[in-house]
Amino acid sequence: MKLLNFNILKLTVCLSIGIVIAHFFKIPLKSSLGLTFILFSVLTIIFFVSRNQLIKTIWFGCIVFLTTICLGVLVYNFHNQQNFKHHYSNYISTSNNSEALITFRISKKLKPTGFHNKYIVDILKVDDKAVIGNSLLNVEIDSTQPIYKVDDIFITSSPFNELTQPLNPNQFNYKSYLEKQYVYHQIFATNSSLLKLSSKRHTIFGYADQLRETINVKLKQHSFKPDELAIINALLLGQRQDISEDIYNSYIRAGAIHILAVSGLHVGIVLLLLNFSFKPIEYVRNGKVIKVVIILLILWGFAIVAGLSASVTRAVTMFSIVAIAMHWKRPTNAYNSLGISMFLLLLFKPMFLFDVGFQLSYLAVLSIVLIQPILYKLWKPRFKVYDFFWKIFTVTIAAQVGVVPISLYYFHQFPSLFFISNLAIIPFLGIILAYGIIVIFLALMNLLPEFVATIYGQIISAMNTIVNWVSIQEQFLFQNISISVFQVFASYLIIITVVNFYKHKSFSNLRLMLISFLLFQGAFIYNSYLNSTYEFIIFHKSRFTLMGEKVNRNLMVYHNIDSLAMAQDHMIKNFKIENFITKTTENNIISFYQIQNKKLLVIDSLGVYNIKTFRPNYVLLRNSPKINLNRLVDSLHPELIIADGSNYKSYVARWETLCKKQKLPFHNTSEKGAYIIK
Repeated sequence: MKLLNFNILKLTVCLSIGIVIAHFFKIPLKSSLGLTFILFSVLTIIFFVSRNQLIKTIWFGCIVFLTTICLGVLVYNFHNQQNFKHHYSNYISTSNNSEALITFRISKKLKPTGFHNKYIVDILKVDDKAVIGNSLLNVEIDSTQPIYKVDDIFITSSPFNELTQPLNPNQFNYKSYLEKQYVYHQIFATNSSLLKLSSKRHTIFGYADQLRETINVKLKQHSFKPDELAIINALLLGQRQDISEDIYNSYIRAGAIHILAVSGLHVGIVLLLLNFSFKPIEYVRNGKVIKVVIILLILWGFAIVAGLSASVTRAVTMFSIVAIAMHWKRPTNAYNSLGISMFLLLLFKPMFLFDVGFQLSYLAVLSIVLIQPILYKLWKPRFKVYDFFWKIFTVTIAAQVGVVPISLYYFHQFPSLFFISNLAIIPFLGIILAYGIIVIFLALMNLLPEFVATIYGQIISAMNTIVNWVSIQEQFLFQNISISVFQVFASYLIIITVVNFYKHKSFSNLRLMLISFLLFQGAFIYNSYLNSTYEFIIFHKSRFTLMGEKVNRNLMVYHNIDSLAMAQDHMIKNFKIENFITKTTENNIISFYQIQNKKLLVIDSLGVYNIKTFRPNYVLLRNSPKINLNRLVDSLHPELIIADGSNYKSYVARWETLCKKQKLPFHNTSEKGAYIIK
């Protein structure tokens, strides 16, 4: 395909392969450094030997690609601070962690939970040793204490804690998510346990946070509602922490969540506005150079203010390349721009490759470049107004085609009315952004008229109303869709081969297209084979007992939960989606389960277990039964004692101590998670 004829894209693919290899296979930093150096040296020798040859050998290309793959491994390892001896994790394992003094700096504010304000912090010292590395800070919410600011420096004796794994299968793995941001531990603290050493701004991120705070203080002096302020922060400042859950879910269900993420759409509009505004500079000496430098500085300043998220960094990098190409009046090939921006980003931020927003952004843009011209040619509108909306419609459809497979994989839903919200908002997004920039500028200058602020607030509210209307059309929202990673790759293979066959109709391309459909069907068959299994799961559910018996693609759920609460339970819903469950039934909890050739005895609060006919392999204790555990073990001789989330913690601690004395395995679901019997 034409897409693969661009060398920068081939190198980007190789770099990505190297990053993936390094992520799943732990390769030492020294080994990756040595191998990359050797390959680069061989590549240099081959280049000088063969540079005068008219025809390059295939070995040169192979060495280039292999070197780039090794470069990806090296980049991944080099950015992982745990590979360096000054990382704080190398000190907390040998020191008395509970008494170590930890000095840290706030680097990023996260969305708070119901109990904690959350921050990403840079660890500066452990005791008197200078260290590097990031950690998660959880501070108990105290209404009498202010929210900490970026660049604030504190000292505490609160210990590091391991990041917690999900307690149930198929739950969101927050530990894995944080590790992809080089965060490996967390600190729990109260305001009284933190001693502030400094509150001065001394990094560019601190100044950016101060600017955002100043803007918000100025805007709050006007008649903006909380939801309007939250959307303004998302659209123009790249901060989505204050968006309410209802508004956020509305944008997701309406297929318009990309509008709230500062991305290529926003940065492209900003670039056009800047290019038009600074046009007069071109008439002075070296004006074009000055103009492009100013535009680049503003774009990257905007990216820093927006928090350098994956989406805004990707967009600003790509449009910086576009801005330079516009200055040199050279054609900006979309594939090259994408390839260069992605290559540069992965060199400096290799973990972006695993960021969902990063993946969706690039797939959407690639799909627009590949598919939108094909869709646009299907109809030639006579009037410019129709043509304008037809372009937007085809761009929206093309982008959606590119992100549907991976979006279904991550979010398991498809908003079929996405084109309505996009057609209603995107044509006016440029006006909304330009108006918003003017509003912020006037607010900072204390010159913002109240009627101007009111009108802008009404525009934001109207946008929210449109999105909310689309989101409540539940009959057009397809949810709980199951799709495997094999089906995702097969889907993209179908998209690529169909587009290729449409552009170049030939027998070989037809054959490739048919093969892709066969592979897609094979992915379904293989997925059915993988899910033809038996499992009995004792889930962890605080204050309740919840068990599931999976037979192939059928699930029997045993529980003591209210039916309405059970219908809204995300734990079972996630399990059903990830395991491709087609039929679910519910039943009450009984005292005995035959699990293939194993036996499970359930003892509830009554503590009754007077059985003589069999010996259970497993004993589940629920609802804090008052029993003599030593007597139970002596009489039943179980292989394992299980305590679920319905028990008092004091009971569970006592049972665990007794099992240790008896040298009997004990499984506490609140610590070890769900127990699965196969």
